[in-house]
Amino acid sequence: MSRIGRAPISVPSGVEIKLNGRELTVKGPKGTLVQELHPDMKFEMEDGTINITRPTEQKAHKSLHGLTRSLVNNMVEGVTSGFKKELDVNGVGYRVAKEGKKLVMNLGYSHQVIMDEIDGVDVEVPSPNKIIISGIDKQKVGQFAADVRKKRPPEPYKGKGIKYVDEVIRRKEGKTGAK
Repeated sequence: MSRIGRAPISVPSGVEIKLNGRELTVKGPKGTLVQELHPDMKFEMEDGTINITRPTEQKAHKSLHGLTRSLVNNMVEGVTSGFKKELDVNGVGYRVAKEGKKLVMNLGYSHQVIMDEIDGVDVEVPSPNKIIISGIDKQKVGQFAADVRKKRPPEPYKGKGIKYVDEVIRRKEGKTGAK
């Protein structure tokens, strides 16, 4: 059995879970998430826990077992506490600002880079070199953070660019001039 797949998911109080065919709906204090899950996976809900089982030992079912459990767990965690990604902006003249529902970034290009907020994702800019992206859907939060980082990824020589707060950039030494 999959180590991830066989772990039970505890459902905290205040979280309501409904399974309608293949569509799983999780409703909690922060909002509601809906996910369509694979029809082969079996769900057992009892005493505030969810167990997910697979029908056979085929490779496809083994893969889906851990994936399904992770998706359901992320939904439960998202509607209770939410998810957050923090980004740092490093570089001379690099800065970010929030104008209405738009994230405006000066990243050393000849023009400003402007990104619109997407539904279900909140963007905060507490300082000109910090971005906080939060929401209840882990996939949307992670994808939006990756899209923001992609506008100017960190470079290995001076470390300039947009990076995650916990990301470590391996620095290179650069060329030594021969005279």
